[in-house]
Amino acid sequence: MAHVSHRLSNAFQGALAGGGDPATSPLYVFGPFLKLIVIAGVAEVTFGASIWLVVFTVVMVSAMYRLVMRWVVDGSGGSGLTEEEFGPWAVKVNAGITFVEYTLTFLVSIAALVTFMADRAPALNGALAGLPLRTLIAVLISIGIGALVNRGPKTAARAFGPATLAVLVLLWTMIGATIWQRGFHLPSVDFRAFTPDYFHFTLGGFARILALMTGIEIFANLVAAYDGTSAERSRKAFGSLIIIMGTTCLTMLIVGPAILAEADVSDTHVSVFTQTMDHLLPAPLPWIGTLIGVLVLASAAAASAQGIQNLALGLRYRHYLPAWLGSRNIFDVADKPVWVEIAIVALCFLAFGTHEETYLAIYAAGVFILLSMTGWAAAKRLLRQMQDTVTAGAAATLTGTIIAALLTTAATVIIFEERFFDGAWTYLLFIPALYLVFSRFRSRLGTPKPLDEHLGRFFAGQYLLPFQRNDIPEDEFAIERIMVPLDGSSLAEHALPVAELLARTTAGRIDLMSVAVTRRGTGESEQPKSATEAYLHRMAETLRQRGLTVGFSLRSGTVPEEIGRHGIESHADIIVMTTHGLSRVEKILGRNIATAVVRQTELPVLLIRPTDAWTSRHTAFKRLLVSLDGSEDSEEVLPWARVLARQFGSTVVILTVPETEAEVPRLQHYLESVAGALQGMGIPTEIRVTGSGASRTITEVAKSEACDLIMMATRGRGGPEEIGIEVGSVTERVALSAHCPVFAVTVVGLGRGQAPE
Repeated sequence: MAHVSHRLSNAFQGALAGGGDPATSPLYVFGPFLKLIVIAGVAEVTFGASIWLVVFTVVMVSAMYRLVMRWVVDGSGGSGLTEEEFGPWAVKVNAGITFVEYTLTFLVSIAALVTFMADRAPALNGALAGLPLRTLIAVLISIGIGALVNRGPKTAARAFGPATLAVLVLLWTMIGATIWQRGFHLPSVDFRAFTPDYFHFTLGGFARILALMTGIEIFANLVAAYDGTSAERSRKAFGSLIIIMGTTCLTMLIVGPAILAEADVSDTHVSVFTQTMDHLLPAPLPWIGTLIGVLVLASAAAASAQGIQNLALGLRYRHYLPAWLGSRNIFDVADKPVWVEIAIVALCFLAFGTHEETYLAIYAAGVFILLSMTGWAAAKRLLRQMQDTVTAGAAATLTGTIIAALLTTAATVIIFEERFFDGAWTYLLFIPALYLVFSRFRSRLGTPKPLDEHLGRFFAGQYLLPFQRNDIPEDEFAIERIMVPLDGSSLAEHALPVAELLARTTAGRIDLMSVAVTRRGTGESEQPKSATEAYLHRMAETLRQRGLTVGFSLRSGTVPEEIGRHGIESHADIIVMTTHGLSRVEKILGRNIATAVVRQTELPVLLIRPTDAWTSRHTAFKRLLVSLDGSEDSEEVLPWARVLARQFGSTVVILTVPETEAEVPRLQHYLESVAGALQGMGIPTEIRVTGSGASRTITEVAKSEACDLIMMATRGRGGPEEIGIEVGSVTERVALSAHCPVFAVTVVGLGRGQAPE
């Protein structure tokens, strides 16, 4: 999916954004459930036990997803966790099951929708030209929803957005009406339900109700869409889950007994939920409830079609599907996968009919395969985390997670045992077949480039950019400690005006420092420390007289190493320095100290080139050129661009230099997504995809666009022993030739994407 630019601010908004699927489940799960136990004459014994087993499962799985939401904040949810813990095979299994699940969501939603329509218009149960009217209506509605979804997410949102709120109102109205008319009575548990005579029916009812958990994963996928820190986002997502699943469970517990008492399961013309609405609600509320049901089921079907779009787009970039299947239409969405889904849906309706219970067995089976994989992946991660330290809290969390994993695994076994011949057997055909299809295309198309692999993750899930992933409060962050290395030369002092501007704007502190370079073999300084200390004292006093908070330090040793070490020890937020000084070490190495510092420190370094051109020595931080290459590593500069843009009211110009012309469309979509995220924060953002030759294009575009700061990530190469080895990187060439200062962020450790250099 293209990156979320509109942020969800609270749990209720998230519930409305993602709760359509699980919130609709009470509308259709009671029919198959009651048919089983009422016709068998065991309802009085097994009803309560089945309901409470489901509620207990929901509680345990929800607690497990609290962990998933804390660990995985990029929107990939349980699928992302299983990929991280189990490897590439999990990607193909998850993708296969997800494809089937999206299609089944569409089938169940449209089948239930037509059932609701037929409840009020019995004529739909007739036939036209030998075909059931229900089937014709279902196929036509499916085509209409597919066409709507393929016009883009904004159109679909306008059509279906209010539906989830409406169904929540309906469910709570039903809960209130039940309590008002029948009192507050929860189902009791008859322990005979667990004896051999009844246990099969208890488990059968349990398996039929479990479809209400089909949408639980969506809340883990939504973590990326909230605002705030990672902890705040995961907490809001969990709040959204509680709102929806809590409403669903209360409906099962409170309205469920009323449905058992009021509905006639032998009436095949009206669903049990509609019968109960007619008994509990005054006119015209039951008809309004039917309309709400139709709308929310249509919205659930539309959401599944959008999921197919994004899944296909991500798989295409990762070379699991051919490019044509994930290509975009004029509305910028992948339309072909939706028409494939609609074709499958239409064939199923024509072949198997439009009764939702036909598809519920396969629907629930796939969900619990995915939930089981997530549960065991979570348990595996907890075990790994406990290898060093074991606490009572960690042991309790692991125990609960293992219980959730066992419950979901047991539910999977029960569903397959109970409903194997009702359709669950098809997973033994579908998943291996899709796995082989994905593997074949991956083999034929080859391993994707790091760019494609990253973009696949970016579009398949709501991938979280670094400035949204980091736990940095957006409105409170300030660059509080600005470190400026000096060597006594006027060239190095050109860093001071920029440092002063930063300090005044952010109410920060300047820390001056210098390194007394030692002679090789003697350990003695090349010049008296007292002279260097006097120089630093004088420079600090000059800045203090201008109203700044300033400190200074003197260290001994190797220049780049000591600069980097002092930055960490003094808790500096940024290093501001020039690219040329007078250090003898610089002359020995044949390169400048500044770029050596960039490579060995984790702190951002603002490099100023002291030339005769004033633009190289000054920046007002008003127009920032941010260089990205489509890799996750290059995105590490984005949090700093966000900070500076908010502090200085800057315009951000994002530049990507394509390696080939074929990359341009993909990079264009990628940059549009990044720009949308920044614009959603009120930061003016422009994008450029142009040029050839990274360093040359970056410097040329910065000049032609009148940018006064270039921002880019660079690959860290280790400590000072490696200084002088990696000469000629993109960052170094830009820093030594740009018309304006350069802000460099060192990426430490390998990310998923390619290195930005």
